[in-house]
Amino acid sequence: QVQLVESGGGLVQPGGSLRLSCAASGSGIIFSSSVMGWYRQAPGKERELVASITAGGRMWYLDSVKGRFTISRDNARNTVYLQMNSLKPEDTAVYSCNAQYRDWGQGTQGTVSS
Repeated sequence: QVQLVESGGGLVQPGGSLRLSCAASGSGIIFSSSVMGWYRQAPGKERELVASITAGGRMWYLDSVKGRFTISRDNARNTVYLQMNSLKPEDTAVYSCNAQYRDWGQGTQGTVSS
């Protein structure tokens, strides 16, 4: 069993920043060995992978967020983060944490609007 709890969403103006956190727990995950990812789903659109980080720290980003978003992990806290800077209205979505391409958090809303 794996629990993923996201936090940090909210309403921000264009150009602003949000930092999302996802805390992992449960017997079904060895966090330090797990690939972690952040996905998002905007209204009327399919869910897409925004960023991922492997156990070894290799990162991948969606082209549209490169240079603005940073994914990181703290294995001591079993937590993965997504720092989102220079936010745009098109970044508005429900952001969900994923572990091992299998387990999902409940999601957190990020809204970029003036």
